[in-house]
Amino acid sequence: MTVPGGPRSPGHGLRRDIELLEALASAEAQRAGGLGVVRIAELVGRDKSQVSRVLRALADEGIVERDPDTLEYRLGWRLFSLVSRTVESRLLRVAEPVMRDLSAGLEETVHLCVLRDTQVLTLLSVSGHSFRVHGWEGRGVPVACTSAGRVLLLDATPDELYVRFGPETDLGAACAASRVRSLPELWARVREGERDGYATVREEFEAGLVGVSAPVRDFRGRVIAALNVSAPRGRLGHRLAAAGEAARTAAAAVSAQLGWDTAPPPPASKPT
Repeated sequence: MTVPGGPRSPGHGLRRDIELLEALASAEAQRAGGLGVVRIAELVGRDKSQVSRVLRALADEGIVERDPDTLEYRLGWRLFSLVSRTVESRLLRVAEPVMRDLSAGLEETVHLCVLRDTQVLTLLSVSGHSFRVHGWEGRGVPVACTSAGRVLLLDATPDELYVRFGPETDLGAACAASRVRSLPELWARVREGERDGYATVREEFEAGLVGVSAPVRDFRGRVIAALNVSAPRGRLGHRLAAAGEAARTAAAAVSAQLGWDTAPPPPASKPT
């Protein structure tokens, strides 16, 4: 117990700083793109001048940042940099048991994929029979003709696709049967994946092979990986939609463990 007027415990200030960061990570802050000092002070129940001083100190260290126009605060680059250094290792730890269950349920191999420039890189492959399948790990494949590539681009804008791939690139050059050759065609397939919650390909990447992928999101809701199921058409082709739903459920389970809250925000209060 702390004696009134006595010294505070060493962790007291840190806990109070974390309260501010939690306020800036709240659903309200994410929807608004930031919060002002007055609102943050209301959320944490502290004096606004004290909150303002702490936020300025955190901004000096890059832990939070202040919008020069609105003067509102949001989580800063340095905090995200620290998180990004650990997220991939955590992603692997969290995803593997979920992938095992998905693989066992479908009796097919499941891959964990990430985006690297214009390639889809497989970080981990799991089979319901042998648990680990190393043939695809570390291999890169073209983005445009794979279901994993299409869901990994869900957060991209048309301008970002233009910068990433260039305006005149034949996106299907590496995959003769690809239905995606141009940026508009890729954009259409990405939007289909957004609508359905998963993307599918049928023999676009390789003859006789079909696949389905669903997005994995981090605590901000950003797509950071894809769960992919690929198999011969004769085994998976007739149940691709069911595999897509299973992959979407599994990807949501991984996302939840990474801190992504998929629950809809509460309705706004009516003015009185």
